[in-house]
Amino acid sequence: MKSFALAAVASVAFAGTASAQTEITWWHAMGGALGEKVEEIAKGFNESQSDYKINAVYKGGYAETMTAAVAAFRANQQPHIVQVFEVGTATMMAADGAIYPVYQMMEDAGEPFDQSAYLPSVISYYVNDDNQLLSMPFNSSTPIVYYNVDLLEKAGVDTSEMPKTWDELAAVAKQVVDSGAAECGFTTTWQSWIQLENQAAWHDVAFASANDGYAGTDVELLINDGVPLRHIENMAEWAKDGTFKYGGRQSSGNPMFFSGECAITMGSSAGRAGVMSNMPDTKIAYGMLPYYDDVQGAPQNSIIGGATLWVLQGHEQPEYKGVAEFFSYLSSPEVQADWHQFTGYLPITNAAYELSKEQGYYEKNPGAELPIKQMTLNDPTVNSRGLRLGNFVQIRDVINEELENVWSGQATPKEALDQAVARGNDLLNQFDASN
Repeated sequence: MKSFALAAVASVAFAGTASAQTEITWWHAMGGALGEKVEEIAKGFNESQSDYKINAVYKGGYAETMTAAVAAFRANQQPHIVQVFEVGTATMMAADGAIYPVYQMMEDAGEPFDQSAYLPSVISYYVNDDNQLLSMPFNSSTPIVYYNVDLLEKAGVDTSEMPKTWDELAAVAKQVVDSGAAECGFTTTWQSWIQLENQAAWHDVAFASANDGYAGTDVELLINDGVPLRHIENMAEWAKDGTFKYGGRQSSGNPMFFSGECAITMGSSAGRAGVMSNMPDTKIAYGMLPYYDDVQGAPQNSIIGGATLWVLQGHEQPEYKGVAEFFSYLSSPEVQADWHQFTGYLPITNAAYELSKEQGYYEKNPGAELPIKQMTLNDPTVNSRGLRLGNFVQIRDVINEELENVWSGQATPKEALDQAVARGNDLLNQFDASN
């Protein structure tokens, strides 16, 4: 990754404001309605002042956008801002001289910046060892549980209160299947993110050594013992009778919930709008992730998914003044509250959260506040800040492959997680050696 890096731009004072309209390029990975909202945000900033113009450019999915940014930097044609998903954090941090840390850019630009205004559980993923913000949070989500109340009631389940523990959720899921109300009790999307990464944080146990990668790049996975192993062993048992059914990687399991094949699913909080649009006539309830109540420290707090905006070096210093002003605009309560309410992503600031309350959004939209409460249930610990792992995209692929061997009966949970650790550690060692 070091080949990504060019020499860092010399630290010099900003030379006032732009004398003519200065164009700022923002590469993003938001398609469809989300892309239209990104364009709306850029337009709003452009109309709010006359010195700068944000050009928002869609570059494909997360992986494609990050790959394009790397190639552009090598060719000295990089954008000012690039949207990178959370699993790319360690890779971006390792790009010596390529990134312009947000905290430093805001300071150099003379732009007011109060890091305490941001939700701690959101920014904790993107800070350095000195708790300084490296990239600007933009679209942040966390996993929650979605319940088809109609199917639960058909199965005779008391729906006055949703399950809190894994024992309770498994019992409800089994009752659904045994009653014939649905073919499967629960499914999941993003199995590594939800069933291993977030379960580790939720139970305040380490996913990897070196403080989950925050303390350095010499890291090993720790998912083949303790809570992670126990949980995958339980899921393997639940898979035998339909209590749990695997629906595929990423969001492939959603249709099983939308169609009523499964009564419960676990997915991104940003998937709420999709659930509502696909199940308009179904009563839906929302719940926090289940936990094992005999594990000390549980529940702790969940961790985020989504992406942040990274600033790339290599441009003229006055242009970064425009980036800084745009980030202030993006973080304003009004813009953030609107983005949060339109998309289902978390508000990144306390002020945007409070404004959404004042506007009555959560009263009108039951369940929309739950992800924030889950993320802020407790202050993040070293085990629940997030994961700072190199080659994390590839590691997730390895974990998916090994878990699929469990669901298909080709490996025991212990065998699969041992393999995931061995293969994942090889990838971590490669990243460490290159940095």
